[in-house]
Order: sequence, then C-alpha cells, then structure tokens
Amino acid sequence: MTNTKRLSTGVPGLDEKIGGGLIPDTMTVLVGSSGIGKTQFGTQFLNAVNTDDERPGIIYDLTTRGDSQNHAEYAKKLFNRTLVAEATERRIDFDTFFSPDEQWGDYLRVLTSRGRKVTRRDLDFDEWHNWQAELSRRLDTTIGFFFHHFMHGVRRFIVDGIEPVEHKGESIQFELLEYIYHQIIRKEPEWVARDLFRQHYREHAVDIDANLYHKERIGCMVLYTAPETSLDALIERPLDEGDLLAGANTIIYLGKIRDGVKFRRAMYISKHRGSVCPDEILLYEIDDRGLKIL
Repeated sequence: MTNTKRLSTGVPGLDEKIGGGLIPDTMTVLVGSSGIGKTQFGTQFLNAVNTDDERPGIIYDLTTRGDSQNHAEYAKKLFNRTLVAEATERRIDFDTFFSPDEQWGDYLRVLTSRGRKVTRRDLDFDEWHNWQAELSRRLDTTIGFFFHHFMHGVRRFIVDGIEPVEHKGESIQFELLEYIYHQIIRKEPEWVARDLFRQHYREHAVDIDANLYHKERIGCMVLYTAPETSLDALIERPLDEGDLLAGANTIIYLGKIRDGVKFRRAMYISKHRGSVCPDEILLYEIDDRGLKIL
C-alpha cells in the first residue's frame, strides 16, 4: 500500500517500485535528453496530490531559450488544468500578502532574456554583472512565489529549463537553483519569511507565524536536460563532487535502449536514498494520459 507520507510520482506502476513514492524534504533529479518525456513526468508529479489539504504543484522555469517547455499544454491535456503565469518581477505588497484575495500564478519563468549564454566563462565582465543584477531583482519574487504557495498547501514543485554546462559552478541557472534549494526549500520557513519581509518582519510577525508551513512535507523535482540519448550512456556518466546529481536524494534517468531493430523508452533509478531502489531497467511508454510503466 502506498505510504501517504510519500509524494506520489504520478506515473502508474512506478510508486510501488520505489517504496511508495518520493521522499519529501529531498531533491529528485530527472535526467534525459530533449523529447524523452521529462516534462510529461514532471506534470504528472505536480498533479499527483494524495491528501485533501494538498494543492497541485507549481513550476519554476529557468530556461533562457525562446522555445516553450510545453508545461501549459501538458497540464491542460493531461489534467484539464490551466496554468497561470506569474509576473517575472512581481512587486511584493506586504500589507496584502496574507489576504485571502491575494492570488499568485502557478508558473514562474524567472529568466526572461532569450538566447543569452548562462556561464561565466562565456560572458564578458559587463554581461556577467548584468546577469547578477537581474537575479537580485528576481529574488524577492522568487521567495514570495514559493512562500505564498507553500503556506496555501502546495507540497511539490518542479524546476525546469536547466541547460547542460561543462562547469556548473559558473552557471547562472545552477547558482539560482542552489539558492532555491538551500535558502528556501531546506530553510526553516520563519527564516525564509525574514528574508522576504526583512524590515517589515516585526509588523507582520503575527500573520507570518499563523501561516508557517511544514518544509519537511515538500518535495522538489529538477528536470535536467542531458546531451546523451541512450540510457546506457546516462548511467555511465561520472559524477563529480558538488555535481547536482551527486547531491540529489533520488536520480531517475530516462533514455532509449535498443530492442532488436527498435529503440524503446526506459528509465533507471540509480539512487533513491532511504528507500527501495530497484535494480532493473523499467520500460515505459507515453500515451494521451502521460507516462506509464509497462
């Protein structure tokens, strides 16, 4: 029987393979090439709520490309859910933040510059500092986005749009992901609120205390695009110390394997700390209801 304390993946046939679902308060990284099914998987995870007090999850998109990740299309097709985009630089109104009428979108694309390179060694001095200034302007919106949704019952989210780079420590996208995970997700909600409200904290302390959420119930899934298309190549990738995958609690690879004269989609759970981790390669298919294990 599925452990209700876990977070269901939303993929039929997968939860029972990994001990009942994903472990809250951890990071899961979904790795695969473009078009392998990561966005469908993430959409199913966001909508696999299994308690009455949980709301469908939210999307934090770090892409700098011009093309869409198709989140809205999949949400509508698979769950008849209409995603509402949040303004990239929403101004936080502290006087109305806790009002029942305060509404936030469930999709935030934070880096709006199309086609810009994202690593320090690819940028000159001015370009790098322009990126840093842009990130600083977006942090309040980012913190407010997560805090508001968490206090209203969201328990899961995905981070999408991260591009593969040779030196992750020099990537704007990885820098922001690290901030989100360590300074928002892993941090006690009272201190997240202090970062958000700053000098306004004392005057809103009563409302903040009444709306603190349980961070240990929240799960994060990162959709990471890799250049490799075959499952074998993904599994054989070396992990460097400090690598995103090395720090994740759960790693799921999605790739293609050869089956005679055909290629088939398959996944492999290479790491699932604190739970069952199957050794076998799991075949899956994608139909009009998303991914399912065969």
